[in-house]
Amino acid sequence: MSTIEANVAGFAVDPTEAPPLSLGQMTWRRFLRHKMAVAGAIMIILLFLYSFGGSFLYTEDFANATDTANRLQPPSAEHLFGTDQIGRDILARTIYGGQISLIIGSAAVLLQTLVGVIIGAIAGYYGGLIDSLLMRFTEAMFNIPQLFLLIVMAKTFAGKIANVQLFGRTFSGSVVIIIVIIGLTSWMYLARIVRAEFLSLKENEFVLAAKATGTSNLQIIFRHILPNSAAPIIVSATLGIANAILSESYISFLGLGVEPPTATWGNMLDRAAGNFNLISTAPWYWITPGMFIVLTVLSINFVGDGLRDALDPRSRSV
Repeated sequence: MSTIEANVAGFAVDPTEAPPLSLGQMTWRRFLRHKMAVAGAIMIILLFLYSFGGSFLYTEDFANATDTANRLQPPSAEHLFGTDQIGRDILARTIYGGQISLIIGSAAVLLQTLVGVIIGAIAGYYGGLIDSLLMRFTEAMFNIPQLFLLIVMAKTFAGKIANVQLFGRTFSGSVVIIIVIIGLTSWMYLARIVRAEFLSLKENEFVLAAKATGTSNLQIIFRHILPNSAAPIIVSATLGIANAILSESYISFLGLGVEPPTATWGNMLDRAAGNFNLISTAPWYWITPGMFIVLTVLSINFVGDGLRDALDPRSRSV
């Protein structure tokens, strides 16, 4: 409708008035107002560029190459982050270790989100006996200590799963075990969140209208209700990456995580902690991987906080 037509119709239209913001634009503006979340997002991008872009500068063979003549060298122009106990370059090790840590966090959260969304959606949509059975199963899973299970499973399957060749890299078989265990023991909180969302949305008019038109239950779940539950799922998945990276670091620090030849930030810390003298004599050995873990976890948590505020439907600030 033109300005003249609108005025004739009785509407006062200001031609200079900006068009209303879309939901995506409002979400983006709210996110940008959260300065720590923006800083966290920038840091995550830099960490991914460092971990995956760094492989174009250093090969994995170089990261695993030993040179005992240069063992425990402090940071220098030749080795920016110094060297470890057997002369390996810590800069190259943190690049390839970061790849594994980030892959474990992302893959575990993908599995966790898949299981949590399916169980929560089915329980919340169908209700009744199905809801009761699935929620009792969820409560039972809460009683399984994740860290203890990780340690037991890593110890049980250590060395029993063959290394995996992927994208020209050799991955320890323990990587798969850690991803599966973290993913299958971390979905319960998300399942409860999704169930609550489905319970509140399934009686809304748009769902009742879809049922009246003969839409199948699967279409209602995945095309109508699930997209409207995306906000808490995205926030939970974001924060889950940080938890997965920390879980991997815990067991790797205990020497039961990802095994050589695959490096992670966690097992680099384990190598440094194996000799307490190195804590004071070679601080670069443990500070560097520890710094990357702290930066990654803090950045992801900041982004999660920002997404939670930006996706909050009750928020009116833009």
